[in-house]
Amino acid sequence: MEKALFVAWRSGGPTTGHWGPIGKLEHIDEGYRFIYTRGARTLDGFDPFPEMSDLTRVYESETLFPLFANRLLSASRPEFDAYLTWSGFDPATPPDPISILGVTQGLRATDAVELFPCPVPDAEGRYSAKFFLHGVRHMPDAARERVDRLQPDEQLEYMFDVSNRFDPDAVALRTCDSAGQFLVGYVPRYLAREVRTLHSQCEDRVSISVARVNPSSPAQQRLLCQMTSCWPTEFSPCSGEEFEPIASVDRVTA
Repeated sequence: MEKALFVAWRSGGPTTGHWGPIGKLEHIDEGYRFIYTRGARTLDGFDPFPEMSDLTRVYESETLFPLFANRLLSASRPEFDAYLTWSGFDPATPPDPISILGVTQGLRATDAVELFPCPVPDAEGRYSAKFFLHGVRHMPDAARERVDRLQPDEQLEYMFDVSNRFDPDAVALRTCDSAGQFLVGYVPRYLAREVRTLHSQCEDRVSISVARVNPSSPAQQRLLCQMTSCWPTEFSPCSGEEFEPIASVDRVTA
């Protein structure tokens, strides 16, 4: 179960913007904590969230901050069980909100905020991450139809989209059909650089497969993918200066 997520913000437009970490949301014993990271000072155009306007403070709350709670589907909605199932959870044992946000990324069409977990080694010491495929809604009809026909554990092939004029780090995914491959979408931007690092440092490279297909879901939750690889020596994700907290956790403001 995830206990902490980084909060990313997109500068610029929906397709041309640059994503970067600006904060960290944690589940602590007393509730929840939010801290701005140094990326909030360096990402062009970012202004503090109105309800948490001081970059130098640490915020704690017994309940999940409204900014993030509003990114979860209400348990009272009739489609809530399906929402959990789409994300790979068991509706009979609903997970912590942080765990849900770690998979759904808290994406909304009305703003430029995204949440993501920093990966840790699994029980076997390997890299393991689940994510929803990005960009499905922008794919041609034939590609979207192929997504709906994918099967659990079916392999997907990744390729570095170096000619992508919006994001030079983009990693595209396509099917492995022998009679014609389909480009079906993209790895989330927060994982794209890690795919490149793991590709270059792991002898068995990176494996990306289908975890779940949700034909009746919104496009952003249509395809849940599983990514695995080795965990290279000296590999340290989420370690850049932009991930470092601005304030000390000893300085708390309710």
